[in-house]
Amino acid sequence: MRFLLDAEQTEFGRTLDRLLTAAGTPGVVRAWSSGDHAPGRALWTRLGETGVFALAVPEQYDGAGLLPVELAVAYTELGRHGVPGPVVETAAVARLLTGLPDAAKEWLPQIAAGDAVVSLGVDGSYVLDADAADAVFVVTGDELRLASGHGPLVPSADPARRLHSPAEGGTLIARGPEVREAAARAADLATFLTAAQSLGVGLALLHRTVEYAKQRAQFGTVIGSFQAVKHRLADALVGLEFARPLLFGAALSLAPEDIAAAKVTAGEAAYAAARAALQLHGAIGYTEELDLSLWLRKARPLRDAWGTPAACRAKVLDA
Repeated sequence: MRFLLDAEQTEFGRTLDRLLTAAGTPGVVRAWSSGDHAPGRALWTRLGETGVFALAVPEQYDGAGLLPVELAVAYTELGRHGVPGPVVETAAVARLLTGLPDAAKEWLPQIAAGDAVVSLGVDGSYVLDADAADAVFVVTGDELRLASGHGPLVPSADPARRLHSPAEGGTLIARGPEVREAAARAADLATFLTAAQSLGVGLALLHRTVEYAKQRAQFGTVIGSFQAVKHRLADALVGLEFARPLLFGAALSLAPEDIAAAKVTAGEAAYAAARAALQLHGAIGYTEELDLSLWLRKARPLRDAWGTPAACRAKVLDA
């Protein structure tokens, strides 16, 4: 059987690609990394208008319903363009609050419209971009709270991933086993969307490296003609293309073990693409001025976010 995106899903991906290309995301990423959130918030609004966040919100709260395939398409593009901000965490919060009617009525319409930037921490984890979020939701055991603040910025390999510890206490939203169950579903969705982001990052790195290999010359010959370079790029491509069907397979099932398989495969493939990109660009790959560095720094943090390779492999084996 052939599982292909339909015409509407394909056009949705192309629309996002055009939007993000026109938005100049490298400049947005650099501003976000420095703590200037204005360009990122403007882009967030445009993504909301396009319906990206509505894909994780039920129709009764002004969303499009949970549409995993479309989410995979969207978040692959977000990764490919390096969009900063808690995009994964916002969708995960939408999934978390879906089963909690009181909080859902307040927050889900805002999330669907792109009017609210929210983030999520689970059981002591750091919270992404708490300084830019309108709300930070924290799950501890069977309690869900709205954090009252956050701690200082924690260094990250990717400056655009601004990590903070949530402040203790805060407003209690819900308590009970339903919170733990909802948090598990939210974490699975966050893992799935991070896999899609990783795939997009890997595809961006590979594309930029192929283009560079066509231009850079050594000994009077472009390096893209060297067999060793071709093999390295081919290996990166095979890894990414192997991850793609696992991602969309997980979109169809949303089974935790399928999501874990997609996450570890996409994360490792993106990291391999980053290593190949750095090696083939040489010293220029280290420079801050080169846009490539924005994607190089994302590959490893995304590989480990919302499920390390070891944790994902263990989940697959347990299943």
